[in-house]
Amino acid sequence: MDMQPTTLDPQAIAEFLTRHPDFFNDFPTLLADLHIPHPHGTHAVSMSERQLIAMRDKVQMLETKLAELIQFGEENDGISEKLHAMTMALLTARTPQDIAAALAIHLRDGFEVPHHALRAWDLPEDAATSLSDPMSAEGRANVMAMTHPVCGALAIDEASDWFGEISPHLRAFACIPLRPTPQGEPIGLLVLASEEAKRFYPGMGTLYIERIGQLVSAALLRMQPSP
Repeated sequence: MDMQPTTLDPQAIAEFLTRHPDFFNDFPTLLADLHIPHPHGTHAVSMSERQLIAMRDKVQMLETKLAELIQFGEENDGISEKLHAMTMALLTARTPQDIAAALAIHLRDGFEVPHHALRAWDLPEDAATSLSDPMSAEGRANVMAMTHPVCGALAIDEASDWFGEISPHLRAFACIPLRPTPQGEPIGLLVLASEEAKRFYPGMGTLYIERIGQLVSAALLRMQPSP
């Protein structure tokens, strides 16, 4: 009876070679005799050449990844410097007007946020500014319900009026509830806005946005009357 050749399973071959690392030591000529397709062309190369190509590809991939990590690190360093400058300005603020002025400068010049609006409550009466313009009960309730910044569409409808004539042209927003402590109640709302639809979007990272909110919250808290 003629024996039919057995079809070898590629996975079984790979597992066999994994379990027998000395295979090519026992059959050294195979390394020179075996030729496989070049991964970036049509000609064949020896197995040893193929291993070198694979190593070069891996090195190139790692170099690309390292370059990305370095770029991200440099970008984060730049953001940290801008955040530090804003922190120093808010620390020296003595009035709500000082807070508003420092915020405007650093958001525009440091973080390139073209538009923003700030509202706070429980400020002292003698320090009343546009920051303390009243919000509706519904608006404040919506802010109270926010546990983190909301990016994308405007989450607080009435905030659209805070931007005046530019409002119809704004396409992206970041609404930041101003909480002095993570579990505390908000004492205000900061809204960042842009004409660029992709500047603020759902699912974006909000670490630095949250930190800006915490800084502004702490500065405003200092303005509230002592209990």
